[in-house]
Amino acid sequence: MTESPTLVSRYMCFGGMVGFYRHPSVVCNSEMKFAVYQPPQAKFEPVPVLYFLSGLTCSEENFMVKAGAQQFAAKYGLMLVVPDTSPRNIGIPGEDDDWDFGTGAGFYVDATTEPWRSHYRMYSYVVEELPALIAGNFRIRGDRQGIFGHSMGGHGALVCALRNPDRYRSVSAFSPIAAPMQCPWGQKAFTNYLGNDIQQWRNYDASELVKLRKLPHPILIDQGTADSFLEKQLLPGVFKQACEQTGQLLTLRMQQGYDHSYYFISTFVEDHIRHHASLLV
Repeated sequence: MTESPTLVSRYMCFGGMVGFYRHPSVVCNSEMKFAVYQPPQAKFEPVPVLYFLSGLTCSEENFMVKAGAQQFAAKYGLMLVVPDTSPRNIGIPGEDDDWDFGTGAGFYVDATTEPWRSHYRMYSYVVEELPALIAGNFRIRGDRQGIFGHSMGGHGALVCALRNPDRYRSVSAFSPIAAPMQCPWGQKAFTNYLGNDIQQWRNYDASELVKLRKLPHPILIDQGTADSFLEKQLLPGVFKQACEQTGQLLTLRMQQGYDHSYYFISTFVEDHIRHHASLLV
């Protein structure tokens, strides 16, 4: 039987409930935290579930507090689940040294190098352990799952969806790190978490994965044109080109004047939730 997570706090919101939880993770060998928004429909019946993966330096709180997504999740009857972005306070030397690696920067990979491999297994946590925990403790339709994310989390959402088309019926991203093998953030994370095995790197690069398989449903990406990370770190054009090569349906919307912040996310979050609802509800 799945162990119940510990409720830390909860708040009424648009007729539903935001809850913050913690639990001992077997996969990450540490305590992990996550947030859940249960829409009002979940009081009466199981509902589809939509996972959001956050970006660098974020926790399980940022999206729930800043995105304004709950009103739309309530409108369309979707449960929102937001995990933390890494294990925390586990005693690895240097885990807090950099803002773009270690704490708050798990990159949604299963680390294979020491000392990270014993705890930094965010891919398996997101794809396997957390969904099992949610299914065992909340009223969801386990056959109707979607995933989306921002920046590092947009990278994670695309990778999880492309590697698990049977698990996720929908995927979208805000300003994702779309070709991590070709950008400084991705190269730093992959080198330290995965070593020098380039094949392992390809397993976590959406622009490489989409060349191997295409999803039966469309991908939605929103990217701000005033995003300071656009040209050096995010590289949506590389992903677009890879999708065109394989015939993957992609809607890439370049949003004039928008940056990388939650002001951008909150502006277009209803579009994304509507996108997922059209495939999940």
